[in-house]
Amino acid sequence: MAKSARRWRQHNMRSRSVLLIAALGCASGLIAQNANPLSSDLRQNYKEQKGVLLAEADRMPDSGYAFKATPDVGTFGSRVAHVADAQFMICSAVKGESKKAETAGKTSKVDILAALKASFDYCDGVYNSFTDAHATDPVTIFGERQTKLSALWGNLAHDEEMYGYMAVYLRLKGLVPPSSDPRPK
Repeated sequence: MAKSARRWRQHNMRSRSVLLIAALGCASGLIAQNANPLSSDLRQNYKEQKGVLLAEADRMPDSGYAFKATPDVGTFGSRVAHVADAQFMICSAVKGESKKAETAGKTSKVDILAALKASFDYCDGVYNSFTDAHATDPVTIFGERQTKLSALWGNLAHDEEMYGYMAVYLRLKGLVPPSSDPRPK
């Protein structure tokens, strides 16, 4: 019985060793395939948020751009313009520039949506060229030093916050926010 138990333990250890070696091989293969896991995840999340924000801004009719959820808050159009302005400010700082959106005084859906698209076009270049090697490079945003990775995740978090804020405006107008659309099968 002791001989059989010893053989089983040896077999079990060999099996575990083979599994461990296989797992490490797979993990190293995955790491080798994605040399920039931080920036890749960031880019994927940005792309998804860009899609729903553009769809949300497009879903609101032109007449809804002047709509206020309550008298003491900004209009839907001002929220969309705010996203465009913030994106230009943050992405230009990460890029080492000082670029501002020109949304002041714009109230029509066509003009504000064009500004939002322009801000995404500008940020696309920043997110697409960003690599993990630049993640800890310093940048100053709102007078505070932080890493470029933190600034870009902050931009994304702001976009997500504004999406949720603007979803309320859509719901009050009887419209369904894009993230609540049925998923394709």
